[in-house]
Amino acid sequence: MLNAILKWSIIQRWIVVLGAIVVTFLGAYNLTQMPLDVFPDFAPPQVEIQTEAPGLAPEEVESLITLPIESAVNGTPGVETVRSSSAVGISVVKVIFKWGTNVYQARQLVTERLQQALQKLPEGVENPQISPISSPIGTVVQYAFTTETTPMMEVRRLVDRDITNRLLAVPGVSQVIAYGGDVRQYQVLVDPAQLK
Repeated sequence: MLNAILKWSIIQRWIVVLGAIVVTFLGAYNLTQMPLDVFPDFAPPQVEIQTEAPGLAPEEVESLITLPIESAVNGTPGVETVRSSSAVGISVVKVIFKWGTNVYQARQLVTERLQQALQKLPEGVENPQISPISSPIGTVVQYAFTTETTPMMEVRRLVDRDITNRLLAVPGVSQVIAYGGDVRQYQVLVDPAQLK
């Protein structure tokens, strides 16, 4: 059978050449019409919610912050999975939507659901923040600063003021998150007796 195909191809070589040209042009045309990107999406759209809760243990963060946020976002249209992690002083909830969901619409729906969860969160907890739109691979680099002589408040000030701005200036970096350290606070303490 293979010999017969080869004999026919040699005898009808112009038909074979024309067929190869047609297949080449059709393949080139289809290649230009394919919805491909240099780095195609390999994960469905997701929205990440981060909530800082200074001073709370992971168990407290889980029960007081993560669970109310999960309950609020569960049932949002298009949600496929809700994943979370709780650590010392921070809660991270990832809401994963179905393929094809518009990420901006997903962020709007999650924002609306978070308004319901705000009333259930304890006092002293910062408002939940939705992370900027970025690749699902998320965290690319994690780094830590340690010191034996410099106070942690000064280290945090350097990170917030200098290092974060330099990292955000790098093309492709969408977010820099700093955890830990002592955040500098300015307080005005009023003496009611002197106000009289």
